[in-house]
Amino acid sequence: MQFKRWNDICLCAERDLFPADAVSVEQPFAPLVFLVHRDGKTCRGLYAVSSLQEVGEEESLRCLLPVADSDEDTELSRFVAKNGATVLNTAFQNGFSVLQQYLTPKRGGYRVTLVGLGDVGGTVLTGLKLLGHEIDEIAIFDPNTALCDRYEMELNQVLQAEDGKPLPRVTVCREESLFDCDLFIFTATRGVPPLGTQVRDVRMAQFDANRAMLEAYALKARQAQFKGLFCQVSDPVDHLARAVFLRSNCDDSGAFDGCGLLPEQVQGFGLGVMAARAAYYAGKEGVDFSQGRAYGPHGQGLVVANCPDDGYDDALSCRLTELTGTANLRVRDLGFKPYIAPGLSSAAVSILRLLRGEDHYGAVPLNGVYFGCTSRMTWQGIKLYRESICNELLKRLEETHHQLRAFDYT
Repeated sequence: MQFKRWNDICLCAERDLFPADAVSVEQPFAPLVFLVHRDGKTCRGLYAVSSLQEVGEEESLRCLLPVADSDEDTELSRFVAKNGATVLNTAFQNGFSVLQQYLTPKRGGYRVTLVGLGDVGGTVLTGLKLLGHEIDEIAIFDPNTALCDRYEMELNQVLQAEDGKPLPRVTVCREESLFDCDLFIFTATRGVPPLGTQVRDVRMAQFDANRAMLEAYALKARQAQFKGLFCQVSDPVDHLARAVFLRSNCDDSGAFDGCGLLPEQVQGFGLGVMAARAAYYAGKEGVDFSQGRAYGPHGQGLVVANCPDDGYDDALSCRLTELTGTANLRVRDLGFKPYIAPGLSSAAVSILRLLRGEDHYGAVPLNGVYFGCTSRMTWQGIKLYRESICNELLKRLEETHHQLRAFDYT
């Protein structure tokens, strides 16, 4: 391993992946970043590790499991165990600039852009206004300018809570300033099946129309060399997150060039409401869901588990999965579009938990797909929540992961 200092960061690599102005040093120091060069189309780009084994581990669902014990006891392994580290995939042109953004984290004062003020967008905006004390400004954008003006007026007339915590101000965003922000939240949608329409998966029915609209914003993010986080909320969340990543990294001919967003700069927010719905239905059935989990996509392929390890009950978990996956249809049967719980649980609350460095549900890059699981955003990068998962549940997760990989984006 070689160690080099670059902008007060310690870079480590087995071969010459260093910037030209990096200077050799003898010993590692924090912050430590391992440089690798892997297939940008299918591999992760920037993530946190707690052990040396994680740096070279095969990218699969086993990244959600505890790291196996190792007999390796070296100065470098001890350093990583004590201080943690980051892995950066140099296949991405903007990797080093995004790395610097991660390693100099903000402590509040975030600027957020929210695109789309429909039912979901309006709910997300209201939740962020009331709960987002870390946010200074929420810049809103929608083709309906009157709707923007309405939300700017009304939400800036909300009284401050008695706890005295500041509320973010709401402003109207100009199109040329969309990516002048730390977080870009996309909630706009087209093609939502009307109430009464018989559709097995309402979410997947929106894919083509939403992708066509969304890819224009992915291109804008590429052109702006955006260094923040692209939060994908509109359905189908997981597939559209992947579509954003791919489009931002393709040139005019459609060839993948790695000149856009890193995989971890895109995160899908749809799983939070699934976890909340699972807990709701478990409560209705008198089931303890305190150790419950939700995995996979926001829609077909969802996996709910009453417990991840020895207490796993497959029959119960499959029943909860079915109830959770069709919960939106129950609301539609009542004559309403189900947007309140998704807007608050999947987006507003989950995004704020991310900003606070807390465990949250989201779809993150893992072996060529965006896979819903629990993760945490740290100053060293995304850190997956690793825990024991029984073989029966792991098999269900692998089946879902395989289905996501088989999806045709052409």
